Amino acid sequence: MAEIQSYTMNFGPQHPAAHGVLRLVLEMEGEVIQRADPHVGLLHRGTEKLAESKPFNQTIGYMDRLDYVSMMCNEHAYVMAIEKLLGVKVPIRAQYIRVMFDEITRILNHLMWLGAHGLDIGAMTMFLYCFREREDLMDTYEAVSGTRMHATYYRPGGVYRDLPDSMPKYQESKFRSKKDVDRLNAIREGSLLDFIEAFTDRFPGCVDEYETLLTDNRIWKQRTVNIGVVTPDRAMQLGFSGPMIRGSGVEWDLRKKQPYEVYDQVDFDIPVGVNGDCYDRYLVRVEELRQSNRIIRQCIDWLRANPGPVMVEDNKVVAPSRVEMKDDMESLIHHFKLFTEGYSVPEGEAYAAVEHPKGEFGIYILSDGANKPYRVKIRAPGFAHLSAMSEMVEGHMLADVVAVIGTQDIVFGEVDR
Repeated sequence: MAEIQSYTMNFGPQHPAAHGVLRLVLEMEGEVIQRADPHVGLLHRGTEKLAESKPFNQTIGYMDRLDYVSMMCNEHAYVMAIEKLLGVKVPIRAQYIRVMFDEITRILNHLMWLGAHGLDIGAMTMFLYCFREREDLMDTYEAVSGTRMHATYYRPGGVYRDLPDSMPKYQESKFRSKKDVDRLNAIREGSLLDFIEAFTDRFPGCVDEYETLLTDNRIWKQRTVNIGVVTPDRAMQLGFSGPMIRGSGVEWDLRKKQPYEVYDQVDFDIPVGVNGDCYDRYLVRVEELRQSNRIIRQCIDWLRANPGPVMVEDNKVVAPSRVEMKDDMESLIHHFKLFTEGYSVPEGEAYAAVEHPKGEFGIYILSDGANKPYRVKIRAPGFAHLSAMSEMVEGHMLADVVAVIGTQDIVFGEVDR
């Protein structure tokens, strides 16, 4: 019988977020992987260079499009870096709104990950379950910013506007009867905070449903237990962060270790894995869904009790209101200057990092005192995780590559920038 020859093959695109932009070259010996070579750069958008050619505020919209599943968290790091350079103090109410939306974004990200990861491995129903809950959270994005995905809601100095007092409602149509519309609108009668609170009441039950389907499912465990094991020391050497390093048993979370905004005012736990395999990373992310829900509840209670400004009152950075602009010559000049040139940022450099759903997402800005950054560098967590792909799949079977791509929670917008 002839010896098995090693051969190379192209793999993918497998994951929904690897839509043709991941080229993974596998060196195989039979069904067993000897080496994996991820070719990045197929998406390359030049975000960092684009940011250097535009006034600071005009780049916020590009941040949403980096990891397009964790939109507001990307914006958060960027505006925090600008605030460090400007020396701006964000109003406390805006900080709570940011924390609440960071956690809503974390749930959105993990639901997308869980649905897609389940779909990759063969659990079709998960995708439908997760998108049912994502739909409600997308509505909260739309309520504050007018758009369901790329919000551009965070601004240097706070957030674009305060939380609305009412939610958009479904209308009767030939596709929806009055009875259906009344049922759908039942949770939309109050303010945005009421709507989010109603979501947080029922969400733990939804997470229980996901766990009933997957956590003790023997097929799920066969596909994820002892697959892609990374030891704690190796995870640190590879530059892992977020659920990838916590799944390996390292209790590292920027929200606790380097608190920003009001994370030191809210109560939550950091879930940590034991074995560092795909199953542990799954358990960590599922528990993060519950912890994010806890944080959102605390933010809702605080925001209800404490009205106040959500933006700094500095017209050198923030445009005056339309009423002021039409009544006051100085405000009109501020308005004109801000929307034609933007604002100049003092010379210097700043690095701001947030605990993004995928790990440490950092923005490094170098300013030469102009109205646009001299240099922007993005530290994307997915890039470090993808670089460990070969190490995680060596010695595994071809089918396990799918599980490893899923467990890394890769989105190419941030990897290829």
